Amino acid sequence: MVDLNGQYQEIKEKVNDSLTTILETSAFINGPDVKAFQKELEAYLGVKHVIPCANGTDALQIAMMGLGLKPGDEVITADFTFAATVEVIALLQLTPVLVDVYPDTFNIDIQAIEKAITSKTKAIVPVHLFGQCANMDAINELAEKHNLFVIEDNAQAIGANYTSKNGSKQKAGTIGHVGSTSFFPSKNLGCYGDGGAIFTNDDDLAHTLRGMVNHGMYKRYHHDVIGVNSRLDSIQAAVLRAKLPHLDAYCSSRRNAARKYNLAFKDQDHIVTPKTVNGCEGICDSCDCHVFHQYTLKITNGKRDALAEYLKEKEIPFGIYYPIPLHRQKAYLDDRYNEEDFPVTNQLIKEVISLPMHTELDDEQINYITKAVIDFVND
Repeated sequence: MVDLNGQYQEIKEKVNDSLTTILETSAFINGPDVKAFQKELEAYLGVKHVIPCANGTDALQIAMMGLGLKPGDEVITADFTFAATVEVIALLQLTPVLVDVYPDTFNIDIQAIEKAITSKTKAIVPVHLFGQCANMDAINELAEKHNLFVIEDNAQAIGANYTSKNGSKQKAGTIGHVGSTSFFPSKNLGCYGDGGAIFTNDDDLAHTLRGMVNHGMYKRYHHDVIGVNSRLDSIQAAVLRAKLPHLDAYCSSRRNAARKYNLAFKDQDHIVTPKTVNGCEGICDSCDCHVFHQYTLKITNGKRDALAEYLKEKEIPFGIYYPIPLHRQKAYLDDRYNEEDFPVTNQLIKEVISLPMHTELDDEQINYITKAVIDFVND
């Protein structure tokens, strides 16, 4: 699904030199590379504060801790996403409130959010799924109207641009009160282990978060806030520093691959290609709203599972994100949920399938993959 070795070969010299320096200086925790990466990512995102941490799940949890959410507070998020989003809500003894998503962009449904807001609601967590932003204009308007925090789960969309209705552009993860991301190796900006970061333009919140990631310390052995041990190590920061200057090129390569997939699948009756928030369907040259962390089709003739078996036989990688919605997961079952509240999610889990998507995809690979999918679906 992701050719990490091919990507490594392009930056091998830079990565190896950086790692050698770290090994020789033994600056493994909070070393110069961590501080430099923080500044470089702040500049790239156009955000005042980046707080590196150990992984994307920690980033989301610490963001919620920093906002002072209390047990029993309700947090609204999407049903169709990875469990980490709701996991941290539950770990903090907050109350997760799952809502449905849109059938085209797969992002959280604004009307469903509004319907779910109660007097106990304190935050909305939009998940920028598969590489593009949720409708942040509408989400921020709802948040302002009801005095709610907006916490962006940007684990899959770093590098994507969001164009607001006034025409201004912002990077994904920098639009709400606080954003979080993951640097898991398969992400568009991934390290060679675990890593994550939190983003905010709020000076006071940033100060709180910086203490929280380091046991609540601003000065050694002085614990001013309740914190955790969640630090991005220097080796991972060095890898990310080597990759960050290439992030826009990586995203462009993914968009180019998606464009070729889309053109190949165009006009296929039972294959629905990903839709972008700006309506261009990912085919135009100027699209920058989607970074295609995943390239996800919908197979609408009931043959998704059979297609998955066929691709396995052909040794073509694929993924099904996500086969079981969160509201049906044993850990998150709740009598408040009714199946009729999740018509889109319940349909998506039967139809979605993701194809290989990475910066090293070439025309021969794309042609082989698309021919296999089309031949099987139309057989």
